[in-house]
Order: sequence, then structure tokens, then C-alpha cells
Amino acid sequence: MRVLKEICRQPTALFGLAVVVIVIVMAIAAPLIAPFNPDEQMFDGLTLEGAPMPPGGQFLLGTDTLGRDLFSRMLFGARTSLIIGLVANGIAVTIGLFVGITAGYLRGWAGNLLMRFTDLMMAFPALLLAIVLAALLKPSLWIVAMVIALVNWVQVARIVYTETRGLVERDFILAERSLGAGHGRILFLHILPHLMPTAIVWGTLGIATTVLLEATLSFLGIGVQPPAPSWGNIIFESQSYFQAAPWLVFFPGAVILVTALAFNLVGDALRDILDPTQRGRG
Repeated sequence: MRVLKEICRQPTALFGLAVVVIVIVMAIAAPLIAPFNPDEQMFDGLTLEGAPMPPGGQFLLGTDTLGRDLFSRMLFGARTSLIIGLVANGIAVTIGLFVGITAGYLRGWAGNLLMRFTDLMMAFPALLLAIVLAALLKPSLWIVAMVIALVNWVQVARIVYTETRGLVERDFILAERSLGAGHGRILFLHILPHLMPTAIVWGTLGIATTVLLEATLSFLGIGVQPPAPSWGNIIFESQSYFQAAPWLVFFPGAVILVTALAFNLVGDALRDILDPTQRGRG
């Protein structure tokens, strides 16, 4: 409740939260809101010359190159993009937490080995690695989510490792050890709760990155495969019609931009609220 009140006091964060809620609600209610089946190719969805219909009339945002309603495909595409964003980012944060906590708590050769592997992954271009993994595996919604998770966990691991190293030297942790507390008790009752604000912030900020990466992979043709709609492959399918039918690229591109911005605004606000070291900084 306190977090929500703090967000409501910040106009930019409130705008971001409103956009996120609207996108999520529209994605969940897509079967009820969409005026047409997203895969239905309609005879009146193309002009006599076979070109897409412009926005207006029964087609709110126009139609695509196959005569399918663009608004309906974008609604269902929101489901795909958000599912990948939430699943991939959830897996990435989980992996990052596990690696960071393990390396920071154990230290020694095991911690060094984990962090050198993390450094190696950070040095490798994330987009290139995602392209290689997506090309090797048969692209599907869950494969794309897994690929994105495998390239996005490293930043979380590095941050969690640094914070864990500081926590294990705190007096309350040393006191627990002196009282004979086991590793499980220290990790789950004392260290992990202190890391949850960081996980929440990075989880929120990472959704924007994940949505953008999914759109990039789909745009390159190695993400979610047609006819399943996603914002990225809608642009991919329509890129050759950019000049003749610019709405096919503009509308999904604008939605990707606004959604990523909204998640970033919410994530920045959560960082200021949950991280006491950020308070008072402007």
C-alpha cells in the first residue's frame, strides 16, 4: 500500500502504471475485446488492388497484407509479448538470484568460478547470443522465453552478488552464525528478504528489455512464428509495405515503445521507493 501511495505521488510513475495496467487488462480480455479472429483473412479486408485497408470503418487500425484485422492481432500479440516478458524475466531474475546469492555467500573458489562465468556471459553480446540460440532451437513462444532468460540473468547476478557480499559481513549475520544458525536459515530468513527489493526492481525494469528483445527476435524472423501474433512479427510481416501502408509498422512500433517506457517508469519509481540509498536523489 505504501508503495502504491508513493507511485501515485509521482506523475510519471503513475502514467507508467496506468499504461501497464491498461496493456495487461487488454491482453487478458483480448478474446472479448477483439472484433475479429486474429487469424481470419477477410475478403473485405483488402482493396480491389489487393492492398491492406487503411484505418477507419469496421477496421479500427486497418488490416494487414493478408486482410486480417490489425487491432485484433495487436490485442492477441500483447498476450504473446507480455507472456514472454513475464516468463522470461521471471526465469532470468530467479537464475540471477541463485547465482548471485550462491557466489556472494560461498565466496572462495566456487564463488569466483560462478562470477567468472557470469563475466564471460556479460562480455558476449546478448542479442548475438539470443540469435544463435534461437537459430539452433525451433522457435516457439516458450523457446523464445527460455532464450531471452538465458541472456538476461547476468545483470541480476552481478548486482545480487555485490549486495550479498556486503550482507554476509553485517553484524546481524555474524551474530546468527555465532549462535549456530545453519546456512539455510541465514540465506532464507536474513539475506534473501534484504535482496527482494532489488529483485522486484530488476524484475520490473527487465520486462521492458525482454519485450524489446522479443520484438527484435520476432522482427528478425527467429522469434514467435506466424500465424501466432506478436508485436515484433507483425512488424516483420509488414516491413515491405512500410511506405504503402505505414500504419502496419507504426501502430505496433508505437505500442512497443509506450509499453517499454511504461515498465521503465514503474521500475525507476520502485527503485527510488524500495532502495533507501536512492531516496532524496534527483
